[in-house]
Amino acid sequence: MEYVYAALLLHKEKKEINEANITNIIKASGATVNEAQVKALIAALADVNIEEAIKAAPVAVAAAPAAAPAAGGAKEDKKEAETPAKNEEQAMEGLSALFG
Repeated sequence: MEYVYAALLLHKEKKEINEANITNIIKASGATVNEAQVKALIAALADVNIEEAIKAAPVAVAAAPAAAPAAGGAKEDKKEAETPAKNEEQAMEGLSALFG
């Protein structure tokens, strides 16, 4: 995941997303660099328009705290409990778009 973050950071700062820059960011974070992962990320991002992928990615919304359930509120509680998981799945699908 840190490799994707590094690519997003480089994109935000309008720097070239290449092996050297990704490696430098990972090293600066104190993590150990896996060269194979760096190469795989660069290859996966070769044909991806990151700006478009970010715009297309759904934004995960934090669930509001549940109010005291009213009579017959069990169905509503179940629906609210499923919503955060569904939002997380959608967010992960959006991230996978970065990899083509």
